[in-house]
Parts: sequence; structure tokens; C-alpha cells
Amino acid sequence: MNIEKYFKRFKKARPEEQIQSGPEASFSADEAAREVQGTLAVERDVGEEDCSQHAAAVGEPGRAEATDRTTSTSSKHRGTGFNPEWLKMPQFKSWLYLTKHGMFCRLCRQHKPAPKTGRANRAFVEVGAIVYRKDYLERHITMEHHQDSIRCQASLASGISVINSFEPTIVLEHEAVIGGFKCLYWLVKNELAHHTNYPKLLSLAELLGCDYFRKLKIDRRNNYRSHRIIDDMLEVLAEVIEEPILTKIKSSQGISLEVDETTDVSVGRQLDLHVRYIDKEGLVFNHFLDLVSIADGKADTIVAAVKNVILKKGLPTEKLYGLGTDGAAVMTGRVNGVAKQLKDSFPKIVSVACAAHRLALACKDSSNDVRYMATFRDHLQELHLYFRNSANRTATLKAASATLGVSDLKIKEVKDTRWLSQHKAIETLQRNLSAVLGALAEEAEVRRCPGAKGLYTFCATYRFVAAVYLQADVLPHLACLSKVFQKAHVCFLHIKEQVPVTIQTLRSIKEAGLTPLPGSFLSRLHQDLDDPQGLGAFNIQHEEERKRRGRDVHEVSREELWARFQREVIHPYITGLETHLDRRFHDLDILGAFSVLGPLGRATPEDDIIKISQLQTLARKFCPEQENEVLQEWFSFKNHVLTGAFKNKDQEEILRLLASEIDEWANLYPCLSLLAGIALVIPVSSVNCERDFSTMNRVKTDLRNQLQGEHLAACLRISINGPCPEAFPYDRALEYFFKKPRKIKCPNKGCKICS
Repeated sequence: MNIEKYFKRFKKARPEEQIQSGPEASFSADEAAREVQGTLAVERDVGEEDCSQHAAAVGEPGRAEATDRTTSTSSKHRGTGFNPEWLKMPQFKSWLYLTKHGMFCRLCRQHKPAPKTGRANRAFVEVGAIVYRKDYLERHITMEHHQDSIRCQASLASGISVINSFEPTIVLEHEAVIGGFKCLYWLVKNELAHHTNYPKLLSLAELLGCDYFRKLKIDRRNNYRSHRIIDDMLEVLAEVIEEPILTKIKSSQGISLEVDETTDVSVGRQLDLHVRYIDKEGLVFNHFLDLVSIADGKADTIVAAVKNVILKKGLPTEKLYGLGTDGAAVMTGRVNGVAKQLKDSFPKIVSVACAAHRLALACKDSSNDVRYMATFRDHLQELHLYFRNSANRTATLKAASATLGVSDLKIKEVKDTRWLSQHKAIETLQRNLSAVLGALAEEAEVRRCPGAKGLYTFCATYRFVAAVYLQADVLPHLACLSKVFQKAHVCFLHIKEQVPVTIQTLRSIKEAGLTPLPGSFLSRLHQDLDDPQGLGAFNIQHEEERKRRGRDVHEVSREELWARFQREVIHPYITGLETHLDRRFHDLDILGAFSVLGPLGRATPEDDIIKISQLQTLARKFCPEQENEVLQEWFSFKNHVLTGAFKNKDQEEILRLLASEIDEWANLYPCLSLLAGIALVIPVSSVNCERDFSTMNRVKTDLRNQLQGEHLAACLRISINGPCPEAFPYDRALEYFFKKPRKIKCPNKGCKICS
């Protein structure tokens, strides 16, 4: 039946009735035609044309006559029926209208969102609503299909096509899953407890108006909030992050590993692997690779775990050139160490002990070589423990610092596991030494504390103050060198360039003799000792000049004290630093041979022989079958360095240009390009593993001590390698998620994602 024939029958059946849209206005013929067009499907389903029969068909007989019993607006109490005032209320007037069939919703009639559950003949949409109550109208506003209609209408108003306006309804299930991924990723990226906070975050999102999260609640058992589904989604997020990284690693011309092991908060051994690789442009990248639980710290166990990760991740072992460790005996043992066993399996690997660890050991050894400096270091730690373990002593220290105009005074801790933590302790102590001595003196005199008296006796001496000023001059240079080694992209060039400069700086402090360098802390030592507002108030003298065991006090001049300190402390301490730094960093082994790919001066025949020997060393290690090609390329490359494109460039720039596969140099010098990439990719430290351990300690806390295995590694991968939550590819995660059969599916049976 077409619309015109149906409209004629409708007029013939009720010629005297008018279809009203309000209390006073009536529909025109065109409007009536549109209304008939909108209700055509309703009348076909019900099978009757009379509105009273239609009302009986939807299960409410006798309600059809209710529309005739409208009440006058002047009456104090109205009876049953439609209230014309509803059409003026803001919450109803934009969508409500009245016909003889009952009340309808303009928005729902226009957009007709498909019913998800419940009856197909919905009030206000397919059939007229004849329950004339205000709460019934308000309930329709909260219905899901009405909210969908509002969104579709808003899309139309903003210029979006009708087809696109229906898309949010079609993929609402997809939006719910993506929203769940966003909530979970935000929690893990911010290192928060995801198992306990994920359901709460979804509830908060629903409270803020994200209605599509209701799609996750399929039934009582499937609401996508259980630990199992959270772990499943966590693995999907980690896989999305890891996939492009592994692709880049496999296409790189050189990779290396940084390996270290530690103990987590649950006293379990964890082995951390960090990967370092070079891209097509010659840029070096570092990424967390994996965290593996191991039964013990033996070399065989560590090697088996490393090989298992390499096999699982599909890393190209023929491109594995470097191994960075912390220098522990289990890692670097010559007979059965981890590096030795991996070299037997992968002959091209070059093992390097961490430069930051070597620097810390050099500083510790030089302090132990000088008896007073070892005692000095122990007293620094005792000073920290004395104030840390008592609130009253800390209050005394704060009062002394406030009196002297010092703010936020806190004695720093000295620990071997924290690289050059002594630098921070000395920096604070030198700046606030007067406040510390004042607090110790008050504790010793007023409270009769023997610990304070002992510390004050040691600290209020010429040699202690001079040692503080000496280390205030020395440690900043060592701390700067340590920070260089702690950079993520550090390579052997930094050792080659920075260590000699640091050694020369320390030597200049020693060679200054009785006249300290201008601007140094030692140059103003005596001036500060004579300051009555500072250290001069504490009668500081050498400990040997104190009256002890009945001995008389001997008067010693300031010059004699300074000369003795130079002879007994400064010279042996700085000489020890020079010796240990040179011993630990002088022999770069095969890394020193890479200097042949750097800037060249006017070479003598002897220099050429050394360069050729270095090239042969590199060729035999990394490309033994191309030794002649390496030498031929180098003779041509040498001219570019002396007079051509590489002239006036430092070694890092030369290596990067050679390693780049985009420029023409990789085609001209393929063997040298490979050697340059290897030089950049070989790690000289394991600082990235230390950063991974710091992240692990933030993620796996006392309250989350059950987190382990793949899930702990996934959390670290998201926290370390993952982009910010705004940049994460959630659509890719959606595709990974629906690779397995899921309970939640969108209404579109032909969907390529979830079907």
C-alpha cells in the first residue's frame, strides 16, 4: 500500500478529525501526510487503522479515550489525560508532540535507532505513548535509544551526513572496548595499580557521562572488569608497543644488549635486558626488551635466560655485536662468565663493563688508599644516621639552620650503590657546615649526648674542614663525568674524550701546591675559618693539637697545618684518583681500534702502520671474509677525512654519516659503514638496566608484591617504551583484542574487526 492511498483512506475514515500538534494549533495536509508516513510501519504491525484498536493491540485497552479528557488549564486539579503545559517545558518541547495515536518523539521518529533489547514496538517511536504521566515522559529521556537519537541529531546539525550520524550507534561496542583500553593504559603508564583501579575508573567514566561503557556489561558474569580480562588487555597493549620496536630491531644493521640482574621487593631474582640498535639514518635507540625471573644468579642460568629471550623475540643473532654488563665477576669471568659463554655462541660480541660502575669503583678505591679519607667517608655516613634517626636532633638542626639563614638543611646519605652520592652529601655539608657544627655542639653540651660529642670532636678540626673543601673541588668534576656515562646514548667516544680531560683537571688541583686555584673552595678555606659569623666561632684546630691523655697543646701555625694537609691528604688522594681512572679506562680493548674511523692529522709512516693494524683488528673481529675490502675502502676514505666531505668533523659525526644507509657513503664504503654502525651501537654502560630497575621498584611495591612474570614485564614495557596516552594507537589494540573470540560484538554481522 503506497502513502497516497493510505492517506485517502485515513481522511475518509475520519474526515472531521484534525491531527493536533499542540493545544491550539493543528496539522496541515502536508503535515498530516508526513505523520501518516511516519506511522505507516506502526499501523502495518498492529494491523488496525483505528486508534482505539491500536491502543488495545499494545496492551492498554481503554487508554485511547484518555486523549479526549484533556483538562482546562484554569482548573486547580486536572484529571487524567494529556497536559498541554508539557509542550512548554524545556525538557519536553524540543521533541514531544501529540496525535490521536498518542504521544510521539520527533527525534526518535526521525532517526529510528535500532532496538538493542526489549520490545520492537517502543512507545514514542513505533507506537504512540498513551500513559499520560510526566514521569513517563522523563523516563523516555533517559532511554538509550533517545540518547542515540540526540547524538544523531547533533551530528546532522553539525553538517555530518545521515549515514555517518548513525555510525556511533553501529560501533558503540568498539568505542566501549577502546575506552577500556584507554583507562587501562592510563593507569599502567602512570604506574598505578591497574587490577584494583580499572573497575573504579570505568565507574567514574560512566558517572561522567560515558554511556557506551554500559556495553561492557553483557551479563552478570561478563562485565569486562575481571582480573583475567584485565591481564588479557594488558598483554594486548604491551604487544602493540613491542611489535614496531621488534620490526625496527630486525631491520637494523647492528644491535647490542645490556644485561643486569637484581632482587625485587618480593625477594625474587629478576634479569633485565635492554636492547640498543641503530636505524637507517644512523641514529641510536635504546628500548626495554624484557624482564625474566630467574632461579639463581649463576652464569649458566643467566645465559640460558638471555638465549631464551633472543629466541622468543626473534632477534637476529648475526647482528648481535655488543654486550653491556655491570662488571660483576659472574658477568665478566674469564673462564665461565656470562660474557665468555655468549662469546662462544656469538663470536662477534664485544663485552664492555659499565663505565659508570667503573668510575664509582675508581673513586671508592682512591678514598680507601688514603687512610684519613676512608675515615672521613665513614663519618659522613655516621653524621647522616645521627640526624636521621631522631626527630629531636633533626629539630635542633633545623633550628640552627634557621638561625644562620639556611633553609631545607638535610644531611645527605652516602651509599656505595648510589653512584657518587658523596658529591651531594659534600655539597650540602660544605654550604651548611656552621649549622651542623652548631647543632652538634648544642646536643653535646645541653643534652650530654656522647654521640654528638664524638662527631663534634671529629668534625670541628682543621683536617675535616679542609677535606670537605677539597672534595667540594674534586667531586663536581667526577660527578659531571658520571652524568656523561649515565646518558642513554653514551658510546666509547665519551670515554675517549671525557676521561683524559677529567684527569687533567684533577692534576691541576694537585699541582697548584700551597697556592690553591683561584675561585676554588680551597682558596677561601682560611678566610672561612677566620669568619666570626661562621666557622670562626668553633675554635677549629688540628686534632693532634688537642689536649689528650695529659699531653700539652702545641701551637702550630696555619701554614704548617696547610702544608701537612697537602702532603698527607691532597697529594695521595688525587694521585690515587689519577691512577685508578687511568687503569680502569685506559685499556679500551677493541673499542680503541675504532679511532681509525675518526679525524686524521698529518700521518707519519708509523701512524699509518698503527691505523692499518687497527683496521685489521676490526676486520678480523666483525667481517673476517672482507679484510682486503676494508683496507681498500679506508685508503679512499682517508682522503675524504683529510680534504673532502669529512674534513673538520668530529668522530661522532663521521661515524653517524658512515652508518647512515640513506646517504651515499653506505654505498661507497659498505664495510666501513658496517664498522661505524657497530662502533655506535656497542654499549659502554648498563645504566639503562639501572633505570629499568628503578621503574620496577615503582611498579612492584609492597602492596603489589604478587605482580610478576609476563604481566610485570608488560607493565614495564608500557611504562618505559610506551608513548603518552594521547598518542597510543588504540585502533591497533582493538584489532589485536578481537583476534580471539569475545563475548562483546557489534550489531554489524559483517564487521571485519569483531566478526
